[in-house]
Amino acid sequence: MKIKICFLLFLFTFTNSYAQKNDFNYKREIIGITGQWHKLELSNEIIAKISPNLEDLRIIGISKQNDTLEAPYILHSTEDVRKYTDVDFKLLNQSRNKNGYYFTFKVPTSNSINEIQLNFEQKNFDWKITLEGSQNQQDWYTLIEDYRILSIINKQTNYQFTKLDFPTANYSFYRIVISSEEKPKLESAKISMKELVKGKSRTYKTGKISTFGNKKLQQTELTIDLESPVLVNDLKINLNESFDYYRPIHIQYLTDSTKTEGGWKYNYQTLATGTLSSIEKNEFAFNNTSAQHLKVIISNNDNQALTIRDIEIRGSVYELLVRFSKPAKYFLCYGSNNAQKPNYDISRFSDKIPNAITTLSLGDEKTVSKVVGPKSEPLFANEKWLWAVMALIILILASFTLKMIKKTDER
Repeated sequence: MKIKICFLLFLFTFTNSYAQKNDFNYKREIIGITGQWHKLELSNEIIAKISPNLEDLRIIGISKQNDTLEAPYILHSTEDVRKYTDVDFKLLNQSRNKNGYYFTFKVPTSNSINEIQLNFEQKNFDWKITLEGSQNQQDWYTLIEDYRILSIINKQTNYQFTKLDFPTANYSFYRIVISSEEKPKLESAKISMKELVKGKSRTYKTGKISTFGNKKLQQTELTIDLESPVLVNDLKINLNESFDYYRPIHIQYLTDSTKTEGGWKYNYQTLATGTLSSIEKNEFAFNNTSAQHLKVIISNNDNQALTIRDIEIRGSVYELLVRFSKPAKYFLCYGSNNAQKPNYDISRFSDKIPNAITTLSLGDEKTVSKVVGPKSEPLFANEKWLWAVMALIILILASFTLKMIKKTDER
């Protein structure tokens, strides 16, 4: 009995594994393999035909001996990498003259900085700032001026912008001058060096952009159509307004739709929330997501709707870092409803992958032909078979029952 069960489990596992390798809809030949490690870049055409979680990708090879091989890979995103290094500092003094309030910081000269985050006790303010640098506290050089920081906290708005961004500088002393009639009460500050390693990204062409003004909810809704499903992780809104504005914003993407008696019902999921502001870049970053239809909801409250000039949508590029161990003719296979995420050993040893590996090209897309056998009638479609199986089950149960009665009588 145990042997039969093990055989059935083995048969099921083998069949399921074989089906996964042969259940892909598309393939492209991999061209130019010369070594063990190579990269493959996933184009928009490929992204549009695979699952949103990018699990239905396999690299299958056919050797000269007609053996089937599978090359392991690591899915790698080429998105931007931001690194922050906090720098120690000492607040030397706070003073005031006719130009405003002064805060002077001393930092080690070995550290360059390009960002200062300020936190104040005040909850509502609108101040202009000048930032200066010096090596001796006598000669001061302007880094930024007329830089606006702002905090608005009330029933309708909860918005703060108190971060100073400026070109990388290396001074022993930094001085912030705040033009204000009210004394700024500085609670804390954070001085950092922000480094950005720019990754690969694509800018997507937007299709139809529809605008709907919801007067009841005091909102502006924008629906954005892309040409095909793509990976998005950044959305920038460019406006025409010359006046100040601070509007809460929600960015969503369409997950699915359902047809009901009243028409189509569309289900959206939130990608990011934030604030549209006249003093920021209005660029919103979020996790890479496969999407074709986006929605932007702007809360206007009692204000007039903003005029949107255009919307920029970008996404990082995905690559497969592949290890080829045996010579064969390899194909990238993709597009399957049944494939599960592969589990390769190399995912645990990603630090062993060489830094400089060449990118391979892919051949034209080909549809994988499916071998369809003759349609067979279900076993129990014939009523006689059903009665026969039921009779067999009754006989087996009767046999067990008689054996149990016999054993009881012997006792």
